[in-house]
Amino acid sequence: IGDDKTGKWGYIDKQGRFAVNPQFAFLGPFVHGLARVLNEKNGKWGYIDKKGHFAVTPQFDVADDFAEGLAAVRIGGEQTGKWGFIDSTGHYVINPQFYWALEFADGLAAVRIGDDKTGKWGYIDKQGRFVVNPQFGWAVRFSDGLAPVRIGDDKTGKWGYISR
Repeated sequence: IGDDKTGKWGYIDKQGRFAVNPQFAFLGPFVHGLARVLNEKNGKWGYIDKKGHFAVTPQFDVADDFAEGLAAVRIGGEQTGKWGFIDSTGHYVINPQFYWALEFADGLAAVRIGDDKTGKWGYIDKQGRFVVNPQFGWAVRFSDGLAPVRIGDDKTGKWGYISR
């Protein structure tokens, strides 16, 4: 919940009392007991526990919510930064190496190799190995064993579904 006076965000409990006082520039939901928060002091993302203590120090330029025990995080700018995946202690399970990465679903994560013009999407497992090689113009996360993918560009490309 936000504080209109300060513009900061915090969390309330089921009784409507602040469990974590408004102190963050932005925040996400709690997933696996951790929530991503933007630390205004250094402009970096980290993760807090339900008491508001940092479980993972703010050090990422972008951070996604945890999914299946891992979170996609980016180090560096939008065009030159790299995405990787951390565990709940903040240690890299998959080192930053991707142009873009989406959250894990059904045991796989969509990742992009290469930039917006020449890059291709594929899917990796939780060890960072490609299960589906990069070959798509765009890819979305799996759900119930299927994932939407696009072959070609955003103007003339065609969408379909793949299985694992």
